[in-house]
Amino acid sequence: MKNQLKVSVGQCSDKGRKESNQDFHGFYRPNEPQLSSKGIAFAMADGISSSQVSHIASETAVKSFLDDYFCTSEAWSVKNSAHRVITATNSWLHSQTRQDQLHYDKDKGYVCTLSALVIKSTTAYLFHVGDTRIYKLHDNALEQLTKDHRLWVSQDKSYLSRALGIEQELELDHLSLPLKTGDIFIMATDGVYEHVDAQFIINTLQQKPDSLDEAAKVILNQAYEQGSQDNLTIQIIRIDDLPLLNSTEIQQQIDELPFPDILQARENFDGYTILREVHATSRSHIYLALDEETNTHVILKTPSIDLRSDPAYLERFLMEEWIARRISSAHVLKAGLPTRKRNYLYTVTEFVDGQTLAQWLIDNPKPDLETVRSIIEQVAKGLRALHRMEILHQDLKPDNIMIDNTGTVKIIDFGSARVAGVVEATVTIEQNDILGTALYTAPEYFLGEAGSQRSDLYSLAVITYHMISREFPYDTQVSKSRTIAAQRRLTYNSVLNEEREIPAWVDETLKKALHPNPYKRYESLSEFLFDLRQPNKAFLNKTRPPIMDRNPVVFWQSISLILSIIIAALLIR
Repeated sequence: MKNQLKVSVGQCSDKGRKESNQDFHGFYRPNEPQLSSKGIAFAMADGISSSQVSHIASETAVKSFLDDYFCTSEAWSVKNSAHRVITATNSWLHSQTRQDQLHYDKDKGYVCTLSALVIKSTTAYLFHVGDTRIYKLHDNALEQLTKDHRLWVSQDKSYLSRALGIEQELELDHLSLPLKTGDIFIMATDGVYEHVDAQFIINTLQQKPDSLDEAAKVILNQAYEQGSQDNLTIQIIRIDDLPLLNSTEIQQQIDELPFPDILQARENFDGYTILREVHATSRSHIYLALDEETNTHVILKTPSIDLRSDPAYLERFLMEEWIARRISSAHVLKAGLPTRKRNYLYTVTEFVDGQTLAQWLIDNPKPDLETVRSIIEQVAKGLRALHRMEILHQDLKPDNIMIDNTGTVKIIDFGSARVAGVVEATVTIEQNDILGTALYTAPEYFLGEAGSQRSDLYSLAVITYHMISREFPYDTQVSKSRTIAAQRRLTYNSVLNEEREIPAWVDETLKKALHPNPYKRYESLSEFLFDLRQPNKAFLNKTRPPIMDRNPVVFWQSISLILSIIIAALLIR
């Protein structure tokens, strides 16, 4: 196809003289419309040799970038998308190191370098941390485009000053530059570039212009023969064709997509037929639509008219679709990758044929305990999928839980979700905003704290409590308690009553999960779910009657034995 971005790629990687290969690399070229809207992405990572888990870090860094970059909103710029993905990955790697038994030694953690290249339209975008290099070949010379983040303490000794996974906060280098046909980029780890001179690389590329894979292998072998003791990885990218941009074909900048108007039933909109409005709030307009290309029902969400000038709101709005694309779980709402170009700013997710948990509770006001457990366990599976990706939902409530016609429970609406590493890097979002619904929001949010997975667990426990009793554990007092002292005065209302057969140990389970202090709640969702199904040992020991009531004969025999021993000891003395 004319006027389309085309590249040739050659790559090669080898463990070299080491026992294993801690390097990782890859690239992804999507089909249209993502080829135009997102471009082609390349990534290379190098794990640190002192760590036994750095190969996991490098593989995760590359795969996460190539997967998650193409899940980001088409309304985000390349820089915005890449920054969000890489900072989220950095946060995940850093958290893995913190949880590891060697977390006090950064040289043994989940640490790696990362260099990424995105080629979109007629521009190349570079993102870099560490000492994996990106070069550009022009005028018969190699220009190093990246800076090595390495601190030399002597002529022979150095260490990485910046890399993925070292710190919670990430300082990422980025660069953009125009492209022309024939440009060649080279990405290489230090095992290659420290042992092969620039002229050898240039000569090899001139000798093998039609076989970049073979050229990459020749360069790798040269590094090995020159005594490289490290892993060896190289990628060669040549720009073969660029989109032709003229006055009638200028590619529309997606970060300037217009907002859609209020949509009406039977209206044709961007390849969809609007069937009806599902819901309208101050935050968004939600429609049921028919995708004319696939003939399937989908949900379209358009930004609120009143909030379209609010950058923080738009950030959260666009984040929803990215989160839904990243998570793979039957219990989390799905959002597919776009199959055609969008002309307006909106999001598309799957249509769940069913009802919200709030609606279900109207139809089933007194569900039995086993039904409650079944629903809550499915919600927990969705939460675990989010938490594994370092995502907090932060607005878990019956309105944001769907039950489809098969009984499958799904978490929906990620407008308040928090992705680790992303919020910290986004100045437009106030971290102290309370985005959830007060009755289901964990107490720590009202203290201005950032929240944790235990905060989502609290919300899940409130839903459980409400399903059983139709009440709330602290009535409306949590939102009014904005100091630690006030939260200490909160009094838990027992879920037990004379009209329902609820075991006392279930009430104890809820009481612990709903403790105002997050550190006194359950540490994990699995513990909470386990205790919802059977009495906790601590509860059994607490409620076990004294031995005198259970077996008075044994009790008095024990007392007599103890007294006899005391008397014998006194007589001997």
